[in-house]
Amino acid sequence: MGRIVVGVDGSEPSLKALRWAMGQAALSGDTVEAVIVWEFSATAWTTMMPGVPPEFDPEPLARQALDDALAKTLDAETAAGIERQVVEGHAAQVLVDRSEGATLLVVGDRGHSTFAATLLGSVSLHVTQHSKSPVVVVRGETAA
Repeated sequence: MGRIVVGVDGSEPSLKALRWAMGQAALSGDTVEAVIVWEFSATAWTTMMPGVPPEFDPEPLARQALDDALAKTLDAETAAGIERQVVEGHAAQVLVDRSEGATLLVVGDRGHSTFAATLLGSVSLHVTQHSKSPVVVVRGETAA
């Protein structure tokens, strides 16, 4: 039995990737590890805003976002069986690191921070080039 790693950021493409990974796991018998990544440097500006406490910690927000994404996408019993990883770092590099020893790495074609006109987001492009395991990029809807 292997491990399928799936990047989840709450965007619709990442939820499609999660559904695809679950389908593949059902066929292969692999476990699924859902990974959400937060980067403090990207949120450090909030500590300079009035009313935001200096001890602001984005990790609980990321954990909640992952829990919400799993609850939105999967039934409660299935979601309870998913291994969850909440990791600080750069999303692309964290996913590449998590791909070590994995059967498969699954990502959506773009996440929250990608320009809609691109074919692949920066994270999906990076992991296809550097992953230590095979990669599946689940495409979203395409323009007519």
